Amino acid sequence: MRTKEIKQIKFTQPKKPRVNVVTLGCSKNIYDSEVLMGQLKGNQFDVVHEADKVGKDDIIVINTCGFIDNAKQESIDTILQYSELKEQGKVGKVIVTGCLSERYKPELQAELPNVDAFFGTNDLQDILQSIGADYKYELLGERLLTTPSHFAYFKIAEGCNRPCSFCAIPLMRGKHVSTPMEQLVKNAENLVKNGTKELILIAQDLTYYGLDLYGKRNLDELLRRLSDVNGVEWIRLQYAYPSGFPMEILDAMNERDNICKYLDMPLQHITDNMLRSMRRGITRQKTIDVVNTIRDKVPNIALRTTLITGYPGETQQDFEEMAQWVEDTRFDRLGCFTYSHEEKTHAHSLIDDVPEEVKQERADAIMEIQQGISFEKNQEKVGHTYKVLIDKLDNGYFTGRTEFDSPEVDNEVLIDASKQYATIGSFVNVRVDYAEDFDLYGQIVK
Repeated sequence: MRTKEIKQIKFTQPKKPRVNVVTLGCSKNIYDSEVLMGQLKGNQFDVVHEADKVGKDDIIVINTCGFIDNAKQESIDTILQYSELKEQGKVGKVIVTGCLSERYKPELQAELPNVDAFFGTNDLQDILQSIGADYKYELLGERLLTTPSHFAYFKIAEGCNRPCSFCAIPLMRGKHVSTPMEQLVKNAENLVKNGTKELILIAQDLTYYGLDLYGKRNLDELLRRLSDVNGVEWIRLQYAYPSGFPMEILDAMNERDNICKYLDMPLQHITDNMLRSMRRGITRQKTIDVVNTIRDKVPNIALRTTLITGYPGETQQDFEEMAQWVEDTRFDRLGCFTYSHEEKTHAHSLIDDVPEEVKQERADAIMEIQQGISFEKNQEKVGHTYKVLIDKLDNGYFTGRTEFDSPEVDNEVLIDASKQYATIGSFVNVRVDYAEDFDLYGQIVK
């Protein structure tokens, strides 16, 4: 008797849609997008970051910024752009997350009914569930980098306890929560395994790190622990706060060659009445003392700061005093923003009395002063040799950074690609031959 052959029926799972993550705003948002993408990849989703071409079944996740007016408008414009594509049948779902969604969810839901779902800054598990993915605890600390693999933004804490009058971050990100040191060391080790050489430490306030977990400011110990991770060649500090600045950080910086002589400390203003109204917890003289002490302890440190023009009540005298202070202090790097009147912040109760054009004129004037300072400081680098991390090949130049420069916001070093070759993600020694306001040009030397 012949046995009847039974054919096995194969059941195939329906193909998962591609997820295209679009990130707006700061490096903290970049980090959050990378964590989301890592979870999606762990769920076997095809995930991309800001893809040029979209597909009709794509799920678009927009990670928004809600910090100031310009950023909010960019976020809204991006949501409208993808909502229209959904209306035209060119993408599948549109999901909105991040700071804008955290702060204005009811208003956005009312105005943008074509969006499938809105989530806040701490709703990762809910976002995954809406896409059909599970939150995988074993992936804690895993990320899918959107930056070149040789550097990574490294978030050590979430939220902020500072009472700054102009800032809506606590409304969107909540109170300060430090990540345990052991977890951060493990995260750093995982990044190094995948080729990361530079950790850019970020938080709303790095200097607050550890107070909630260890009962003391513990950034110096974290720096030493991360410095000990084999393969970490640069550690960079962004977003320090001047009031209560823990000077022991500088001891760690002096001790360890792989902690960059670089500090990003947004100071916002310098006059006593502005600092008081901004609720910065510091005076003009104490600000000057902090800057001087930092430079005394680490003489070759690159100091970056950020300033605000046009805060409510800022007089011409306030502005002129700040401009003179910028001239005198000679920051290595500086950014300047115009004041944005944000709902539910303490400053929103004040009259936004500086006209927009005056705000912008003052910001432009500060940046013009800084341009001259930057040019002079760059001229001093001509003829000297620096260790440079190569980031990319762009417009015929290999482009990199010294330890005194953070990506996207600071100076760059350019090497003529028609004359010399460099590997992306490698360190090379570059002798500076020529300098402009914000760029250095040089050649690789042995």
